[in-house]
Amino acid sequence: MNSYSKILLRFSAIFALIGVFLGSHMAGAGGYAFKSVHAHILVVGWLTLFAWAVYYKIFTPSNKILAAFHVWTAIIGTVGLTTGMWFYFLNPFQFPNSFTTVFFIVGGTILLFSFVLFVLLTFMRTEEDI
Repeated sequence: MNSYSKILLRFSAIFALIGVFLGSHMAGAGGYAFKSVHAHILVVGWLTLFAWAVYYKIFTPSNKILAAFHVWTAIIGTVGLTTGMWFYFLNPFQFPNSFTTVFFIVGGTILLFSFVLFVLLTFMRTEEDI
């Protein structure tokens, strides 16, 4: 499970760097076009992934398959949600609206599923409980 902690921590650090960069850009440019994307990158990408990295460092869930699904849906969902928000709100590549909407919704849904898996994991026994 330490590998889960490490990968979540690394993705958390990447999201922290991206979030801080976006914040610096907005402050320097005096524009707030990225405010929603910036906030979600920091809250979901940095803080949530970091909290889950700490969870896997402290606890070893007894259900390894559920833990693996949780970690990968967390990463995929966070990337999907924040990228989808960027596409949806700013549409830098002029994608069709249907594409940006579906991308945003799918990313958010995968992330929501990850949160559900995390709740299940916290109510299941861990190897430390045995």
